[in-house]
This record gives sequence, C-alpha cells and structure tokens, in this order.
Amino acid sequence: MDTPLPSGSDSDSEESLVTDRELQDAFSQGLLKPGLNVVLEGPKKAVNNVNGLKQCLAEFRRDLEWVERLDVTLGPVPEVSGPHTTPQNKDRKAVDPEDDFQREMSFYRQAQAAVLAVLPRLHQLKVPTKRPTDYFAEMAKSDQQMQKIRQKLQAKQAAMEKSEKAKQLRALRKYGKKVQTEVLQKRQREKTHMMNAIKKYQKGFSDKLDFLEGDQKRVAQSSKGGAKGQQMKKGPNAKRRYKNQKFGFGGKKKGTKWNTRESYDDVSSFRAKTAHGKGLKRPGKKGSNKRPGKRTREKMKSRAR
Repeated sequence: MDTPLPSGSDSDSEESLVTDRELQDAFSQGLLKPGLNVVLEGPKKAVNNVNGLKQCLAEFRRDLEWVERLDVTLGPVPEVSGPHTTPQNKDRKAVDPEDDFQREMSFYRQAQAAVLAVLPRLHQLKVPTKRPTDYFAEMAKSDQQMQKIRQKLQAKQAAMEKSEKAKQLRALRKYGKKVQTEVLQKRQREKTHMMNAIKKYQKGFSDKLDFLEGDQKRVAQSSKGGAKGQQMKKGPNAKRRYKNQKFGFGGKKKGTKWNTRESYDDVSSFRAKTAHGKGLKRPGKKGSNKRPGKRTREKMKSRAR
C-alpha cells in the first residue's frame, strides 16, 4: 500500500517545531546574541522583607561619638535681609523648588547655619578647626601631572608672548612706514624749496646763495620776514652781470629790424629819386653799363687788331 504523503500544513508545523527546538537549544547554550530576541519578563513581585531591612539598619548603625560622626541636622533657615534679622520664610513651602537661585540660596544658608552651630561645640571638645602653619598635605595630583600642566602653561605663555611680539612688530612697521613717509615728504619739500630758490637766483630775483649751504631756515625766515624789502628790480642776474663786466656787451641780437617810435618818425634818409626810380637803374633792367655779348666782344677785338 502506498503511504499517504503529508499535507503542507503538517510539514510547516514540523519545520516550525524543529526551528523552535533549535532556537531553544541555542538560547540555552548562550549562542544567541542580544537584540535578536526579546525576553518578556513577568511583573516583579514586591517583597517587604522587614527582617532583612532591620538587619541592614543594624549593620549601618554604629554607636560612635559625635566627634567621629560630625552629623548635624537643621531645619530650613529663613532668609535674612537688612540690619535687623527678620525671618521672611519660616517653612519649606516658602522656598520654590522650581526656582534654581532660591533653592541654591536655601542650601547655602542651611550649610552656613550648620557651620555656625558646630564651631562652638568643636571648641568645647578642643578640636582644632584651623589648619596649622606647618601643615603639609599630600598632593591630589602626581608630580608628572603637575609637570604636564606646567609645560602646557609655559607653552601657552610663550604663544601669548610671541603673539604680543608680532603685534609690536606690526605696530613698529606701521610707525616706521609713517616716519619714512614723513621724511620723504620733508625731503621733497626741501628739494622743491631749493629748486624755487635756484630759479629765483637764475632769473635775478635773488642774489644770495645761502641755499647751496643747506641753510634752509635762514632762507625761509628771510623770505617770510623781509619779503617786501628784498624784492629787487627786474634785470640780468648776477652771473649775467659778471660776464658782461668781464667780456663786454656784444649788443642786441634779436629785434634789430623792429621799428620804434624814433625810427618811425626819422625820415632823414629818405630819397625821392631813389624811391620813384629816377635815380640809379635798378638791377634787372637794360642799361648802358650792361656787359656786351660774346660775339660783340669778339668783333670788338678784331677791330682793335
């Protein structure tokens, strides 16, 4: 007989059973990684173990003296304002827990009150509350760590000094450029003043050579103070006068044919015959004094022989 084949639902159930078993085996062996499966835990049961709590409290509690414990319990300290101490907040509800500043001030006042309450008690027990002058405490950081901090601070200080020096150098460069520009401008002004003095000397407006000696102040003072008294008449300069005195005056070279008022009025050299062609024959016209031609001169020679 042929055995019936299992249906699709039966095969799926068998595969699911196999996979579930494999997963259970892997979970029991710890082969599954977290995140692949979510373990659903049941609700926790609240346990009120009174005996265990009392045992823990007995372990924590120690019958020690107050000097060993130094515990102080104080209530809320009211805020004090003005010269007279008048409490403003007497209960905890007066302090708003949502206000950070008010809450921190409440902690500060409570700690301060605790210190003021404990100090007299410590003095009664003859417990010193101030550090002696020869007290040496162990450093919280090692020497190596402090050496690293020192090196870091030194590097930071060196960088700041370098930056400051760079700023000073930039400022000095700017100042140097400014001074250099002023010096160049001053030289240009002196050069312009000297060129103007040379031009005045060449044109005869001044006969002093003080500018050649570099005495610019005296020239400036003389030009400002005695400008009116030093205005000279127009004429040849000192160099021209010296040459005229040494070599003599050669006469006027330009404008010799220009008419003047005197030459225009002078008619003594006027000749009417010469002016109207009645005098001597003008060149270009035939006259008795014209040279005979070549053939005429030959005939004259033959006749003379």
